[in-house]
Amino acid sequence: MFGGQDDGTGFFNARSSSFSEVYRCYSIAMMQSKSDKEDFNFGGKIFLPTSALGKLVALHIDYPMLFELNNDAKGRFSHAGVLEFIAEEGRVYLPRWMMQTLLLEEGSLLRVTNTSLPLGTFVKIQPQSVDFLDITDPRAVLEQSLRKFTILTKGDIISIKYNNKVYDLLVLETKPATKGISIVETDLEVDFAPPVGYKEPEPVRRGPAHTLGSSSSIEEHTVQHDAGFAPFKGSGQKLSGKASTSKAPAGTSDTVSAPEGGIPGALRLPPGKMFFGYPVVPLKKDGAEEGAASTPPSFGGSGQTLRAAKRGPGSSAGSSSSDLNKGGSSSGGSSKDRRDR
Repeated sequence: MFGGQDDGTGFFNARSSSFSEVYRCYSIAMMQSKSDKEDFNFGGKIFLPTSALGKLVALHIDYPMLFELNNDAKGRFSHAGVLEFIAEEGRVYLPRWMMQTLLLEEGSLLRVTNTSLPLGTFVKIQPQSVDFLDITDPRAVLEQSLRKFTILTKGDIISIKYNNKVYDLLVLETKPATKGISIVETDLEVDFAPPVGYKEPEPVRRGPAHTLGSSSSIEEHTVQHDAGFAPFKGSGQKLSGKASTSKAPAGTSDTVSAPEGGIPGALRLPPGKMFFGYPVVPLKKDGAEEGAASTPPSFGGSGQTLRAAKRGPGSSAGSSSSDLNKGGSSSGGSSKDRRDR
Protein backbone atom coordinates (compact mmCIF):
# COMPACT_ATOMS: atom_id res chain seq x y z
CA MET A 1 0.00 0.00 0.00
CA PHE A 2 1.15 3.54 -0.71
CA GLY A 3 0.82 6.72 1.22
CA GLY A 4 0.32 8.73 -1.99
CA GLN A 5 -2.70 9.00 -4.28
CA ASP A 6 -3.36 7.89 -7.82
CA ASP A 7 -3.01 10.78 -10.28
CA GLY A 8 -5.22 9.12 -12.89
CA THR A 9 -2.39 7.76 -15.00
CA GLY A 10 -2.13 4.45 -13.17
CA PHE A 11 0.83 5.58 -11.07
CA PHE A 12 1.00 7.11 -7.65
CA ASN A 13 2.32 10.62 -7.29
CA ALA A 14 5.68 11.37 -5.69
CA ARG A 15 4.26 12.99 -2.55
CA SER A 16 5.22 9.78 -0.80
CA SER A 17 8.73 8.32 -1.23
CA SER A 18 7.91 5.09 0.54
CA PHE A 19 6.87 1.83 -1.04
CA SER A 20 4.86 -0.49 1.20
CA GLU A 21 2.78 -3.44 0.03
CA VAL A 22 1.33 -6.55 1.64
CA TYR A 23 1.66 -9.81 -0.31
CA ARG A 24 0.97 -13.48 0.14
CA CYS A 25 4.39 -15.08 0.58
CA TYR A 26 5.49 -18.44 -0.78
CA SER A 27 8.77 -20.30 -0.96
CA ILE A 28 10.70 -20.37 -4.23
CA ALA A 29 9.92 -24.06 -4.56
CA MET A 30 6.29 -23.06 -5.28
CA MET A 31 7.24 -21.09 -8.40
CA GLN A 32 6.19 -22.55 -11.75
CA SER A 33 8.17 -20.41 -14.17
CA LYS A 34 11.74 -21.24 -13.02
CA SER A 35 13.44 -24.55 -13.80
CA ASP A 36 16.59 -23.74 -11.75
CA LYS A 37 14.62 -22.35 -8.84
CA GLU A 38 16.43 -24.55 -6.29
CA ASP A 39 19.61 -22.43 -6.63
CA PHE A 40 17.70 -19.27 -5.61
CA ASN A 41 17.16 -20.71 -2.13
CA PHE A 42 20.80 -19.96 -1.31
CA GLY A 43 20.69 -16.20 -1.80
CA GLY A 44 19.16 -13.10 -0.27
CA LYS A 45 16.85 -11.87 -3.04
CA ILE A 46 13.10 -12.15 -3.58
CA PHE A 47 10.69 -12.22 -6.54
CA LEU A 48 8.07 -9.44 -6.75
CA PRO A 49 5.13 -9.01 -9.15
CA THR A 50 5.43 -6.83 -12.24
CA SER A 51 3.17 -4.13 -10.81
CA ALA A 52 5.68 -3.47 -8.04
CA LEU A 53 8.29 -2.38 -10.61
CA GLY A 54 6.03 0.34 -12.00
CA LYS A 55 5.30 1.69 -8.54
CA LEU A 56 8.99 1.73 -7.62
CA VAL A 57 9.90 3.58 -10.81
CA ALA A 58 7.25 6.20 -10.11
CA LEU A 59 8.72 6.76 -6.66
CA HIS A 60 12.23 7.20 -8.12
CA ILE A 61 13.68 4.54 -5.86
CA ASP A 62 17.44 4.45 -6.19
CA TYR A 63 19.36 1.33 -7.17
CA PRO A 64 20.09 -1.09 -5.59
CA MET A 65 16.53 -1.56 -4.42
CA LEU A 66 16.54 -2.66 -0.78
CA PHE A 67 13.49 -3.91 1.10
CA GLU A 68 12.52 -4.57 4.69
CA LEU A 69 10.32 -7.62 5.22
CA ASN A 70 8.01 -7.66 8.25
CA ASN A 71 5.90 -10.47 9.64
CA ASP A 72 3.60 -8.34 11.76
CA ALA A 73 1.83 -11.39 13.18
CA LYS A 74 5.05 -12.77 14.70
CA GLY A 75 6.98 -9.52 15.18
CA ARG A 76 9.89 -10.72 13.00
CA PHE A 77 11.73 -8.75 10.32
CA SER A 78 14.54 -9.18 7.83
CA HIS A 79 15.93 -7.50 4.70
CA ALA A 80 16.28 -8.56 1.08
CA GLY A 81 17.05 -7.37 -2.41
CA VAL A 82 14.94 -8.04 -5.49
CA LEU A 83 16.00 -10.52 -8.17
CA GLU A 84 13.21 -10.26 -10.74
CA PHE A 85 9.66 -8.89 -11.12
CA ILE A 86 8.04 -12.06 -12.48
CA ALA A 87 5.84 -13.18 -9.60
CA GLU A 88 2.07 -13.44 -9.92
CA GLU A 89 0.08 -10.45 -8.77
CA GLY A 90 -0.37 -10.35 -5.03
CA ARG A 91 2.43 -12.85 -4.42
CA VAL A 92 6.05 -12.68 -3.33
CA TYR A 93 8.52 -15.59 -3.39
CA LEU A 94 11.23 -15.92 -0.74
CA PRO A 95 14.18 -18.29 -0.17
CA ARG A 96 13.56 -21.13 2.24
CA TRP A 97 15.93 -19.80 4.94
CA MET A 98 14.15 -16.44 4.87
CA MET A 99 10.78 -18.11 5.39
CA GLN A 100 12.21 -19.90 8.44
CA THR A 101 13.77 -16.72 9.84
CA LEU A 102 10.49 -14.81 9.59
CA LEU A 103 8.45 -17.76 10.93
CA LEU A 104 6.32 -17.74 7.82
CA GLU A 105 4.16 -20.48 6.32
CA GLU A 106 2.99 -20.86 2.76
CA GLY A 107 0.38 -18.18 2.04
CA SER A 108 1.14 -16.02 5.11
CA LEU A 109 0.87 -12.24 4.83
CA LEU A 110 4.14 -10.31 4.50
CA ARG A 111 4.65 -6.55 4.40
CA VAL A 112 7.36 -5.37 1.98
CA THR A 113 8.73 -1.83 2.42
CA ASN A 114 11.58 -0.12 0.60
CA THR A 115 14.44 1.04 2.82
CA SER A 116 17.91 2.52 2.77
CA LEU A 117 20.87 0.97 4.59
CA PRO A 118 24.54 1.97 4.96
CA LEU A 119 27.36 0.14 3.25
CA GLY A 120 28.85 -2.52 5.50
CA THR A 121 32.52 -2.68 6.46
CA PHE A 122 32.58 -5.71 8.78
CA VAL A 123 30.55 -8.83 9.47
CA LYS A 124 31.09 -11.71 11.90
CA ILE A 125 29.75 -15.12 10.91
CA GLN A 126 29.18 -18.20 13.06
CA PRO A 127 28.73 -21.55 11.28
CA GLN A 128 25.96 -23.65 12.78
CA SER A 129 27.83 -26.92 12.32
CA VAL A 130 31.41 -28.12 12.72
CA ASP A 131 31.16 -29.55 9.20
CA PHE A 132 31.99 -26.05 7.96
CA LEU A 133 35.59 -26.67 9.14
CA ASP A 134 35.96 -29.34 6.44
CA ILE A 135 36.03 -26.61 3.77
CA THR A 136 39.61 -25.99 2.66
CA ASP A 137 39.23 -22.24 2.04
CA PRO A 138 36.09 -21.00 3.85
CA ARG A 139 36.77 -17.32 3.11
CA ALA A 140 36.86 -17.90 -0.62
CA VAL A 141 33.68 -19.99 -0.45
CA LEU A 142 31.89 -17.31 1.59
CA GLU A 143 33.02 -14.54 -0.75
CA GLN A 144 31.60 -16.43 -3.70
CA SER A 145 28.34 -17.19 -1.88
CA LEU A 146 27.76 -13.61 -0.68
CA ARG A 147 27.54 -12.43 -4.29
CA LYS A 148 23.97 -13.75 -4.22
CA PHE A 149 23.11 -11.45 -1.28
CA THR A 150 22.35 -7.74 -1.21
CA ILE A 151 21.76 -7.19 2.51
CA LEU A 152 22.90 -8.93 5.69
CA THR A 153 20.71 -8.57 8.76
CA LYS A 154 22.04 -9.13 12.27
CA GLY A 155 20.50 -12.26 13.80
CA ASP A 156 19.58 -13.93 10.50
CA ILE A 157 20.64 -17.50 9.77
CA ILE A 158 21.45 -17.59 6.07
CA SER A 159 22.10 -20.70 3.97
CA ILE A 160 24.84 -21.29 1.41
CA LYS A 161 25.56 -24.31 -0.76
CA TYR A 162 29.00 -25.75 -1.49
CA ASN A 163 29.82 -29.12 -3.05
CA ASN A 164 26.16 -30.16 -2.90
CA LYS A 165 26.07 -29.56 0.84
CA VAL A 166 24.09 -26.83 2.64
CA TYR A 167 25.72 -24.80 5.43
CA ASP A 168 23.80 -22.50 7.80
CA LEU A 169 25.56 -19.31 8.96
CA LEU A 170 24.46 -16.96 11.74
CA VAL A 171 25.14 -13.23 11.30
CA LEU A 172 26.50 -12.35 14.75
CA GLU A 173 27.74 -8.81 14.26
CA THR A 174 27.75 -6.07 11.63
CA LYS A 175 29.50 -2.73 11.27
CA PRO A 176 27.99 -0.17 11.19
CA ALA A 177 25.87 -1.54 14.04
CA THR A 178 22.49 -1.05 12.37
CA LYS A 179 19.57 -3.38 11.67
CA GLY A 180 21.23 -4.42 8.43
CA ILE A 181 24.05 -3.50 6.06
CA SER A 182 24.30 -3.33 2.30
CA ILE A 183 27.11 -5.43 0.82
CA VAL A 184 26.83 -4.23 -2.79
CA GLU A 185 30.03 -2.63 -4.16
CA THR A 186 31.82 -2.40 -0.82
CA ASP A 187 34.95 -3.80 0.82
CA LEU A 188 33.63 -6.13 3.48
CA GLU A 189 35.84 -7.62 6.17
CA VAL A 190 34.68 -11.07 7.31
CA ASP A 191 35.47 -12.75 10.62
CA PHE A 192 34.49 -16.24 11.78
CA ALA A 193 33.35 -17.31 15.24
CA PRO A 194 33.87 -20.92 16.40
CA PRO A 195 31.17 -23.18 14.97
CA VAL A 196 28.34 -24.40 17.17
CA GLY A 197 29.47 -27.57 18.94
CA TYR A 198 33.18 -26.93 18.40
CA LYS A 199 35.47 -27.84 21.30
CA GLU A 200 39.02 -26.69 21.72
CA PRO A 201 41.55 -29.56 21.82
CA GLU A 202 42.66 -30.31 25.36
CA PRO A 203 46.30 -29.46 26.11
CA VAL A 204 48.71 -32.30 26.75
CA ARG A 205 49.34 -32.71 30.46
CA ARG A 206 52.95 -32.93 31.54
CA GLY A 207 54.55 -34.13 34.75
CA PRO A 208 55.83 -31.73 37.41
CA ALA A 209 58.94 -29.85 36.38
CA HIS A 210 62.16 -30.52 38.25
CA THR A 211 63.77 -27.68 40.13
CA LEU A 212 67.37 -26.64 39.61
CA GLY A 213 68.21 -27.73 43.12
CA SER A 214 67.16 -31.34 42.56
CA SER A 215 69.65 -34.16 42.38
CA SER A 216 71.33 -34.79 39.04
CA SER A 217 72.74 -38.23 39.76
CA ILE A 218 72.47 -40.51 36.74
CA GLU A 219 71.74 -43.53 38.93
CA GLU A 220 68.73 -41.80 40.48
CA HIS A 221 67.16 -41.20 37.08
CA THR A 222 67.50 -44.71 35.70
CA VAL A 223 64.43 -46.93 35.71
CA GLN A 224 64.58 -50.19 37.61
CA HIS A 225 63.59 -53.31 35.69
CA ASP A 226 61.35 -55.99 37.11
CA ALA A 227 63.30 -59.19 37.66
CA GLY A 228 60.20 -61.29 37.17
CA PHE A 229 59.80 -64.70 38.84
CA ALA A 230 62.67 -65.73 41.16
CA PRO A 231 62.47 -69.32 42.53
CA PHE A 232 63.52 -70.29 46.08
CA LYS A 233 63.65 -66.76 47.38
CA GLY A 234 61.94 -67.65 50.68
CA SER A 235 63.67 -68.48 53.97
CA GLY A 236 64.16 -72.03 55.26
CA GLN A 237 62.64 -73.67 58.36
CA LYS A 238 64.35 -76.00 60.87
CA LEU A 239 62.75 -79.10 62.41
CA SER A 240 63.84 -77.94 65.86
CA GLY A 241 61.70 -74.85 65.55
CA LYS A 242 64.58 -72.42 65.78
CA ALA A 243 64.73 -69.53 63.38
CA SER A 244 66.91 -70.07 60.36
CA THR A 245 69.94 -67.79 60.11
CA SER A 246 70.54 -68.45 56.42
CA LYS A 247 70.08 -65.55 54.05
CA ALA A 248 68.30 -65.52 50.77
CA PRO A 249 70.65 -66.06 47.83
CA ALA A 250 71.92 -63.02 46.10
CA GLY A 251 70.20 -61.85 43.00
CA THR A 252 66.63 -62.71 44.15
CA SER A 253 65.47 -59.14 44.82
CA ASP A 254 62.26 -57.99 43.24
CA THR A 255 63.87 -55.30 41.15
CA VAL A 256 67.28 -55.13 39.60
CA SER A 257 69.09 -52.48 37.67
CA ALA A 258 69.48 -52.60 33.94
CA PRO A 259 71.95 -55.35 32.96
CA GLU A 260 75.43 -54.31 32.07
CA GLY A 261 75.84 -53.99 28.34
CA GLY A 262 72.06 -53.96 27.84
CA ILE A 263 69.73 -51.08 26.99
CA PRO A 264 69.95 -48.41 29.74
CA GLY A 265 66.84 -47.28 31.56
CA ALA A 266 64.90 -44.11 30.83
CA LEU A 267 66.86 -40.99 31.70
CA ARG A 268 65.06 -37.96 33.09
CA LEU A 269 67.32 -35.04 33.88
CA PRO A 270 66.29 -31.83 35.66
CA PRO A 271 66.46 -28.52 33.78
CA GLY A 272 69.96 -27.16 33.31
CA LYS A 273 71.63 -30.60 33.35
CA MET A 274 73.31 -32.32 30.41
CA PHE A 275 74.10 -35.98 29.83
CA PHE A 276 76.96 -36.95 27.53
CA GLY A 277 76.36 -40.71 27.39
CA TYR A 278 77.23 -43.86 29.27
CA PRO A 279 80.81 -45.22 29.43
CA VAL A 280 81.69 -47.28 26.36
CA VAL A 281 83.23 -50.72 27.00
CA PRO A 282 84.76 -52.23 23.84
CA LEU A 283 83.71 -55.76 23.01
CA LYS A 284 86.32 -58.54 23.27
CA LYS A 285 86.44 -61.37 20.77
CA ASP A 286 86.60 -65.02 21.87
CA GLY A 287 90.21 -66.21 22.46
CA ALA A 288 91.64 -62.71 22.17
CA GLU A 289 93.34 -62.90 25.58
CA GLU A 290 94.79 -66.42 24.96
CA GLY A 291 96.23 -65.37 21.62
CA ALA A 292 97.81 -62.31 23.20
CA ALA A 293 99.50 -64.47 25.93
CA SER A 294 100.95 -67.09 23.48
CA THR A 295 102.48 -64.54 21.08
CA PRO A 296 106.14 -63.76 22.07
CA PRO A 297 107.05 -60.11 22.38
CA SER A 298 108.89 -58.68 19.41
CA PHE A 299 112.63 -57.76 19.85
CA GLY A 300 112.76 -59.06 23.44
CA GLY A 301 116.56 -60.08 23.40
CA SER A 302 119.66 -58.00 24.31
CA GLY A 303 121.87 -56.36 21.67
CA GLN A 304 125.59 -57.16 20.83
CA THR A 305 128.38 -54.70 19.87
CA LEU A 306 131.86 -55.16 18.26
CA ARG A 307 133.60 -52.65 20.50
CA ALA A 308 134.85 -53.56 23.99
CA ALA A 309 132.91 -52.28 26.92
CA LYS A 310 134.00 -48.86 27.98
CA ARG A 311 135.95 -48.60 31.24
CA GLY A 312 136.54 -45.86 33.67
CA PRO A 313 139.10 -43.09 32.98
CA GLY A 314 141.85 -44.51 35.31
CA SER A 315 141.64 -48.02 34.05
CA SER A 316 141.74 -46.85 30.49
CA ALA A 317 145.00 -44.94 30.96
CA GLY A 318 146.65 -47.77 32.95
CA SER A 319 145.73 -50.33 30.39
CA SER A 320 147.11 -48.28 27.59
CA SER A 321 150.44 -47.68 29.41
CA SER A 322 150.80 -51.34 30.28
CA ASP A 323 150.08 -52.23 26.72
CA LEU A 324 152.84 -49.90 25.68
CA ASN A 325 155.35 -51.44 28.18
CA LYS A 326 154.47 -54.85 26.93
CA GLY A 327 154.98 -53.71 23.47
CA GLY A 328 158.40 -52.17 24.38
CA SER A 329 159.73 -55.25 26.07
CA SER A 330 158.56 -57.32 23.26
CA SER A 331 160.29 -55.19 20.79
CA GLY A 332 163.43 -55.05 22.94
CA GLY A 333 163.52 -58.81 23.24
CA SER A 334 163.15 -59.25 19.57
CA SER A 335 166.04 -56.90 18.85
CA LYS A 336 168.28 -58.79 21.35
CA ASP A 337 167.54 -61.99 19.61
CA ARG A 338 168.51 -60.44 16.32
CA ARG A 339 172.00 -59.46 17.74
CA ASP A 340 172.65 -62.87 19.14
CA ARG A 341 171.94 -64.31 15.85
